Amino acid sequence: MTAPQFEPATERDVAVVTAQLGRPARGVLGIAARCVCGNPTVVATAPRLPGGTPFPTLYYLTHPAATAAMSRLEADHVMAEFQELVETDAAVHAAYEAAHRAYLADRESIEAVEEIRGFSAGGMPDRVKCLHALAAHSLAAGPGVNPIGDLALERGDWSPNVCECADYGL
Repeated sequence: MTAPQFEPATERDVAVVTAQLGRPARGVLGIAARCVCGNPTVVATAPRLPGGTPFPTLYYLTHPAATAAMSRLEADHVMAEFQELVETDAAVHAAYEAAHRAYLADRESIEAVEEIRGFSAGGMPDRVKCLHALAAHSLAAGPGVNPIGDLALERGDWSPNVCECADYGL
């Protein structure tokens, strides 16, 4: 199994992620996606955090404008629409299951953590539970890997091609 490739996180990257999250960044393995300006958008997080806590969310959306856009979609009940699509469209369901398997393979190539074995993120493979996690997977893996993450990015009012970064005071 080949481990996913992430850009190493610099000290500045970790400082930006900490500012983006409003709390210390934990378990950062690397930067899985960046804004067009170069700031982190998605971090790759260790499957087991420092201290030993299992952490299933390998791809973690950190960009404030992106997270706000996913929150707005969730508030607008878009998840129910996407859930229906997963349940009624066989091709979407199959692609979503494949995204789940890809996510698990990525995480387990880094570290297999028994407590989270078989659990990916965002509700995959049968539920649409967190658009933040699904969009993060799409941004990290690229278009065509996670159909629901791709749809969320298409429907959201944020674009990875337009910088909306703050100064972050760094």
